[in-house]
Amino acid sequence: MNGRFNTIAGWTLFGGILALGLSSLSGHFFQADKQIKPDVMGYAVDAGAAGGSGGPAAPEPIANRLAKADAGKGEAVFAKCKACHTVDQGAANGIGPNLWAVVGDAIGAGRGGFAFSDALKAKGGKWDFALLDEWLTNPKKFADGTKMTFAGLSSPEDRANVILYLNSKGSNLPLPAPEAAGAAPDAAASGAAPDAAASDAAPAAK
Repeated sequence: MNGRFNTIAGWTLFGGILALGLSSLSGHFFQADKQIKPDVMGYAVDAGAAGGSGGPAAPEPIANRLAKADAGKGEAVFAKCKACHTVDQGAANGIGPNLWAVVGDAIGAGRGGFAFSDALKAKGGKWDFALLDEWLTNPKKFADGTKMTFAGLSSPEDRANVILYLNSKGSNLPLPAPEAAGAAPDAAASGAAPDAAASDAAPAAK
């Protein structure tokens, strides 16, 4: 009995030693246990194949967006501005100025004596459609030092809708002609022909 047990134990031990030896041999053969770094880490990515330059696409010119804009939708977006602004004729200024007939008005002036910031008053001129679009995108970038706390409207369509709505509230200036595809921007298409205006709060100005 002891002889049989010793035989089985011997073969088991032999099998274990053989398996260990083969494992070690294969590891050396395939270099599986060595940390060898490649000459170049990672791999190059073709920016074109990965989906372009990676930056956000430029919005359509404001003239083209105004041609498709909806004043009713602009009124809905303007609802977030009503905490600071009134927009009806003869209404009083609030935290921000009254915006009746604001499109085409002077930048940082008028509005019933509203106290505009020096940063906005220093801009001068009048609000054309393109400038108003720029203002609504980022008021603080447009006039560093403005008292305006509104962060801006990130959606190009929302901005066009609000501008169209404001234009319908006492200004009614003719809209610029849309630009043809690939055409260089001109004064009319950029909004420089018909002046637009704003004040210093939600879609306006302080």
